[in-house]
Amino acid sequence: MSSPAEQPPLTMLSPDFPFSYDHYLAHPAGLGSVPEAAYGTEVAVIGAGLAGVITAYELMKMGLKPVVYEAGAIGGRLKSQAFDGNDDVVVDLGGMRFPVSGRAFYHYVDKLGLETRAFPNPLADVTPSTVVELKNQTIYAESAEDLPEFYQQVARAWKRALVEDAELEAVQTAIRTRDTATLKRLWNELVAKHDDTSFYGFLASSQAFGELSFEHLETFGQVGFGSGGWDTDFTNSILEVLRVVFTDADDQHRGIVGGAQRLPLELWEHAPEDLVYWPVGTSLASLHAGTPRGAVTGIHQAENPELSGGIRIKEKWGRTREYAAAVVTCQSWLLSSRIDTDESLFTADMWTAIEKSHYMLSSKTFVMVDRPFWRDVDPQTGRPAMSMTLTDRLPRATYLLDDGPDKPATILLSYTWNDDALKWLSLDASERTRLMLHSLHKIYPGLDIGSHIVGEPITVSWEADPNFMGAFKNNLPGHYRYQERLFGHFIQDDLAEHQRGIFLAGDDISFTAGWAEGAVTTALNAVWGVAHHLGGACAPENPGPGDMWDELAPVRLDRIHNINTTDNTDMASMASGSAPSGNTKDGIR
Repeated sequence: MSSPAEQPPLTMLSPDFPFSYDHYLAHPAGLGSVPEAAYGTEVAVIGAGLAGVITAYELMKMGLKPVVYEAGAIGGRLKSQAFDGNDDVVVDLGGMRFPVSGRAFYHYVDKLGLETRAFPNPLADVTPSTVVELKNQTIYAESAEDLPEFYQQVARAWKRALVEDAELEAVQTAIRTRDTATLKRLWNELVAKHDDTSFYGFLASSQAFGELSFEHLETFGQVGFGSGGWDTDFTNSILEVLRVVFTDADDQHRGIVGGAQRLPLELWEHAPEDLVYWPVGTSLASLHAGTPRGAVTGIHQAENPELSGGIRIKEKWGRTREYAAAVVTCQSWLLSSRIDTDESLFTADMWTAIEKSHYMLSSKTFVMVDRPFWRDVDPQTGRPAMSMTLTDRLPRATYLLDDGPDKPATILLSYTWNDDALKWLSLDASERTRLMLHSLHKIYPGLDIGSHIVGEPITVSWEADPNFMGAFKNNLPGHYRYQERLFGHFIQDDLAEHQRGIFLAGDDISFTAGWAEGAVTTALNAVWGVAHHLGGACAPENPGPGDMWDELAPVRLDRIHNINTTDNTDMASMASGSAPSGNTKDGIR
């Protein structure tokens, strides 16, 4: 047996649809092509977040003309902001830490040559120290091994629950080796078993936690392992959490130096070398005279579909234009709440899936400080003056970020989710900061954090932004069917003709919402869909996601549940993702 160091690495190979997007991107044959007659065809791309920019970038490389619409700034939830008075001190209000297992995401990071660095999660190797403060008791640790036995019991119970009740080791082996047949069999069985199971229900019903006290389970929720506490996820589907843990998305995070928004902004300006049709030096910026079009207020069927292809887009100030195809990358709720969208463009089942998307609330508050004073040694304890902090107090999680001892630094005073984030919603940045400092003073009574703050704080509550309405999708128990519909919508051969040509992308369409990897992969699905819609195809030696759909499609729960469970042949074929005899369209709606 190979040693852990010799094993292939874990990647974000989706157990729902185990298509190797990283290999697809890296293949010299490219992502596919469209007929020469389609060169220059305009395709609307709604939203200039990461999914929208990647969609437009790859469509441009094929010789199509993406027309990007954006209601705010390029980047979406990859939003970076500098403090007033110091443009060198930048914080990430949205995505800020990216797992190295996200290989499709890093394809673009590497293409642009962006510098990354390890992110200081609790107990990470690059984090000098972590303080856990629960119920007025403070624990100092420099590594996980420093935690008391009680915490070690919690960690072992979590690992044991994953192994005993979720096939952790077998699933991760299949991901490492890209054994898609085994991965689909294992995962599809877990989907059928746990679709209606909440995260909390999974933990509470496990023998591993059942042998411990409620306090152990409570502590796991407050502190967790990897990126912090998990209890704000407790009401969500356990499938959402398993996807994260199986693919190592909760560990080995890196941040982009200068801010995550650099990725979509620089891709917008980037002129690829492997263009067709467009002259050398063409970029998305040059195709748009530097600026995307404005906010979209309407998406309708075209008045003359035989001439334009089918999709009419209306801008905020009344300008309309018809397109051969359109890719919608904004959060899907906007299709009913902010954008007047023809109901006939989607089936009733798709509208249900769109409306049932469950979004997480999220709040962050940053302050700039004169220097990373937390690295000072407390003469009484011999420890750093302050540490990365996990607590049951209002801030919940506090991160310390710096570029060196002699430069201004930043503190993410509080990073909260759901109910914890809701507590901050009505408060402005100053009041949020005041309350956070009050809580942190209880943990570090001898430290005057406020005396180091420079300028005004920066804060965000994503649910308060009408262009987002939340941080990211996170399915509730019983919502797998909705996500399967959203993800598979790019396969359109079986749709009515008037419902083809409009595609959904973005991390909320993916099975790994909340991770930039999901934005990238669904963008690539949409690119395949547009090319296919316009008569294009992938090179035979580099089949795309749609070409592999019949083989890798996510399991259809309704199909499993409608089969007589005594028919072991059909049940086995459904669990593996293949169709039983007589059905060659499994997974295609």
